[in-house]
Amino acid sequence: MARLKHKLSEPPTPPTRGVKAGTFRLLLDTAMEIIQQGGHIPSVAEVAVRSGVSRATAYRCFASRSALVTAVIDSSLGPVRMLASDNPNGRERVHELFLETFPRFKEFEPQLRAAAQLSLEQWALERAGLLEEEPYRRGHRVRILDHAIAPLVPSLTPAMRKRLHHALSVVYGIEPYVILKDIWALPDREVERTALWMADALIDAALRQSEKGARPASAVVKAKPATKRKPNPDT
Repeated sequence: MARLKHKLSEPPTPPTRGVKAGTFRLLLDTAMEIIQQGGHIPSVAEVAVRSGVSRATAYRCFASRSALVTAVIDSSLGPVRMLASDNPNGRERVHELFLETFPRFKEFEPQLRAAAQLSLEQWALERAGLLEEEPYRRGHRVRILDHAIAPLVPSLTPAMRKRLHHALSVVYGIEPYVILKDIWALPDREVERTALWMADALIDAALRQSEKGARPASAVVKAKPATKRKPNPDT
C-alpha cells in the first residue's frame, strides 16, 4: 500500500456518555451548522459562543480548528471511509466507489470545501512561518483508492499502478466539484458523470500502456543523431 510522507489528521476521541458526550456532540453539530449555512470555517471560540458553552470547555474538546474540522469531516465521511468491496473486477470496483460516495460528497459539499480551504490556508501560513496550530492533513483517499484498484494490479506495471493511483486521487473527492461547478457551472449529476468518465479514461490508459510495455509519458526520449549525407560528386 502507498504511504504518505505526512501523518493524517485524526479526530479527537469523543466522550462516550454523560454531560461531556452531550457537550462534544453539541459543539460538533454547531460547527457543522455554521459551515453548512455560512460556508466559512469557524474558530473554536465562535462555536463555543454559538453553542452557549465556555471557551475553556470547547478547547478541551477541540484544541484547534484543525481538530474541529477533522471531527467535522470524520462525521461527514465516516461511512465512506469504511466502504469495502469484494468485487474481483477492478473497473467495477472503482465504479462502485464513485457511485456510492459522490452523492455523499454532494450532501456534505460545504464541509468538504471548508476542509480544503483550511488545508490551503495553513499551507500558505506554514510556508511563511506563521502557522501556529497543528496543520490539518488530508489523504484518506489514498487508502480508499488503493483498495478500489487492487484487482487491477496484476494487469498493471508497477509504474502504471502508481500513476493510476495518483491520477485517480485527483478526480476522487471534492476537487471535481470545485472545478466543474465553480468554473463550468455544471450540475451535481454532471460532475459525477464527468468524474467517472475521467476515472474510466485513466484506467484505460493505464491498462493500455501496461500491455504495450510503454514508458510513462514523462520519460525522456533521446533523439536519434542525424545521419550525415554524403556529398554528391556531380554537384
